[in-house]
Amino acid sequence: MPTFTDEEAKEYDSRITRLVPGYELLHTTTAAQLKATLPDNAHILVVGSGTGKDIAELAALNPTWQFTAQDISTDMLNIGQKRFADLGISDCVTIHVGDITQLTTTFDAALCLLVLHFLADNGDKKSLLRAVAKQLKSSAHLYLADLMRPETSFERDAQFTLCQQLGLTDIGVERMKHNFEHEFYPLDRLRLSELLDNAGYSTPKLYFKALSFSGYVIQKR
Repeated sequence: MPTFTDEEAKEYDSRITRLVPGYELLHTTTAAQLKATLPDNAHILVVGSGTGKDIAELAALNPTWQFTAQDISTDMLNIGQKRFADLGISDCVTIHVGDITQLTTTFDAALCLLVLHFLADNGDKKSLLRAVAKQLKSSAHLYLADLMRPETSFERDAQFTLCQQLGLTDIGVERMKHNFEHEFYPLDRLRLSELLDNAGYSTPKLYFKALSFSGYVIQKR
């Protein structure tokens, strides 16, 4: 699991839009569903919150919402903390460095966007999903977006082509290919559904798809 320290943390926001086709649309469609389903004063857990860009946009959408920003990277959270201070929203954000199991709050919803594929399917994915479920209120929703296994023989090639069109360099593409082979652990839809079921969730509902990146809304049972 990468921690995105130093320069990686500083460059994350500028790089991620070249690596994930539809990155902005994923976040706006997620935010729209939160707006449609959550009341004022809801408390949202953001797993792997990173630089806090998600939280900043959600706080503008509903200033009464509260957030817990969880990440294992202190450098990423420091960037987020500065962002929250600059925007004047620090009072509505609790920073948590470390494991989700250390949290004692229950949440009205959780976001886990572009995190799960960094964890191997050796029990680590299941542990994270279970940990999030334990922090969610009954019938609350988890919004999960992740890199999935390709569904066609040409999906990966198309992804590399599109990322180059979005500004990724040739060196960036080669690094991306290496990561797909050695650093990422994508699932197919059947295995994801199985893990979610074992972790206490209902059937995932697809709401976003851009080549291998998919977003699901899942209700806690």
